[in-house]
Amino acid sequence: MARRLPLEAWGRRWLVRLQTAADRGVWSRRAFEFLMFGINQGWACLFGGAMLALILGTHLLWPDGAPVSRYDFLVVAALAIQAAMLALKLESWEEARVIFLFHIAGTVMELFKTAHGSWVYPEDSLLRIGAVPLFTGFMYAAVGSYIARVQRIFDIGVSHYPPLWTTWVLAAAIYVNFFAHHWLPDVRLGLFAATVLLFGRGWFFFTADRTRRAMPLLLGYGLVALFIWFAENLGTFGRAWVYPDQSAGWEPVSLQKLGAWFLLMIISVVLVSLVHRPVPEVSRPDRQA
Repeated sequence: MARRLPLEAWGRRWLVRLQTAADRGVWSRRAFEFLMFGINQGWACLFGGAMLALILGTHLLWPDGAPVSRYDFLVVAALAIQAAMLALKLESWEEARVIFLFHIAGTVMELFKTAHGSWVYPEDSLLRIGAVPLFTGFMYAAVGSYIARVQRIFDIGVSHYPPLWTTWVLAAAIYVNFFAHHWLPDVRLGLFAATVLLFGRGWFFFTADRTRRAMPLLLGYGLVALFIWFAENLGTFGRAWVYPDQSAGWEPVSLQKLGAWFLLMIISVVLVSLVHRPVPEVSRPDRQA
């Protein structure tokens, strides 16, 4: 059983009280389990959800002529959210350290990609490195925060997870390709094939309510990448950053970005595995839909 941090343990005790109210029949149980799945997912992406709310809120409400730029406010707000999560023990210091790696890796990628015109940050700010506002690293950190928290909240176990060293090699190759494809052939299709080869047999097991459920690893990674794509659409709508085809006005982010987010998910899972090593599912339950 995964170790829960104090506030999460308190929340779990409160939710157990709701479980008894749902024990009235198979349909109410299933409806409650679906509700619990949504609540737990929302709780797992607390950092990312707060950042997205700030991006949209400041886009709609930030006053003209404010003494502080919107981007600088987002930096300070992100630091405050991170500090609050540590103070309230919603994240451990061990998790915060690996999330900091996301921040560094994301900022390096941002510096490179903006220099090559992949996207731009249209507003001025003081807290930036070159063309990259410092709040951008927290958007990558939000993905790391989600992956670290979801493993604990859903008590995730895995079967047929590939050897760790192979995942490290794959993650390194994916990260290098994000840069190298600007000069060398893009080997993305090969990276997708390698991902399927390594993770194709894997399953993860989770508990949203009380019943143990299972899902293929690749399906789970793909679903998370899809929701990150939805969040990216909201982020660009909030003018946090702008792609070249959005310079004349907002339009949905291309579905081709799903592939990039899927590969980023692999990097994210591998980085988090430095703190939360994949836990084998000791007794494999029946795979239930």
